[in-house]
Amino acid sequence: MRILFFLLLSTTTFAQTIITDRPDQTESSSTIPLKSFQIESGFQLGLLGNEPRKEYSAPTVLLRYGVLSWLELRANGTLFTLENNSQENDPTGFSDLEIGTKIQILRNKNINTEIAFLTHVILPIGSRNFTNNQFGSINKLSISHEITNCISLGYNIGYNFFGQDFGDFTYSLALGFKLSKKWGFYIEPFGDVVNFDTHLSSADAGFTYLLKDNLQFDFSYGYGLNYSMQYFSAGASWNFR
Repeated sequence: MRILFFLLLSTTTFAQTIITDRPDQTESSSTIPLKSFQIESGFQLGLLGNEPRKEYSAPTVLLRYGVLSWLELRANGTLFTLENNSQENDPTGFSDLEIGTKIQILRNKNINTEIAFLTHVILPIGSRNFTNNQFGSINKLSISHEITNCISLGYNIGYNFFGQDFGDFTYSLALGFKLSKKWGFYIEPFGDVVNFDTHLSSADAGFTYLLKDNLQFDFSYGYGLNYSMQYFSAGASWNFR
């Protein structure tokens, strides 16, 4: 996990043929076009802890298919590499597979509002160092509003369960700006309340570049506000109709 059309934001503002959910954390409030197939992939370098441990995510892959005008199917997975100075070999492996759907609940141009519900089932089939070994789920309600022709607002609230404890409450709020016909920009606070106890607050910002109506590149940077975390990300999304 999140862009819609031209922006790095989950809104209905700047209509292009591509609707993406990367690179921000706010999932789009729209489904992709009927009978279209979309690949969203990228690279991410994460720096974790006070003495930064590097985490490489390359590639991250989200596959989306438009089954109906208001329904899409999704599959998501990542190849991770962890830099571990205490071991001779750095562990590398696949994350657990996520399979799910996004359902368009509301699309009302008169009030400039869209609402969608997204849910994924987590299948514990990842590599040994990267699996939770239990089934889980990721769930989000996504809402967006067009403020002006150049500014849009999207936000998510969600609940993730990983097979034990109480699960996590999640939130995000993305403000997107149209800079030109090709470039978009977003800023976004987001966070998790882990096990409904520990609050991890973060923020990120980034750009999109629309090379073609169905091909978009993105660049982003995020950091932890109350804990030690940074990440750098770049990727691309391509829609086939």
